[in-house]
Amino acid sequence: MKDCIFCKIVSGEIPCHKVYENEKFLAFLSIEPESPGHTLVIPKEHYRWVWDVPEAGEYFEVSKKIALAQKKAFDTDWVLSKVVGEEVPHAHIWVFPNDKVIGDKKDFETNAEKIRKELSK
Repeated sequence: MKDCIFCKIVSGEIPCHKVYENEKFLAFLSIEPESPGHTLVIPKEHYRWVWDVPEAGEYFEVSKKIALAQKKAFDTDWVLSKVVGEEVPHAHIWVFPNDKVIGDKKDFETNAEKIRKELSK
């Protein structure tokens, strides 16, 4: 979809702080984070709603992988997720540590690196 901001992120037209990518899904930091490491997990192909994504199980496994990495990266047992989809008309899942996590939620480089480091283990 040519006017979709998330499709433009997938295509590289708009930069992002990428934490994970495979052939079907992309995970990157939110530009308006609830907490340090707040990540959006999206399908690379445009679907309006999470429930429209054919590989829903795989989609949630990627989200789980991000959540488990966030637990270690931000030393917390409390990682939240939200599936709303109103703000951008492209399927996305929010995955973010609780708001009690210590750190600067706008330090995108450091937060992305912490998650990537845990994912690479």
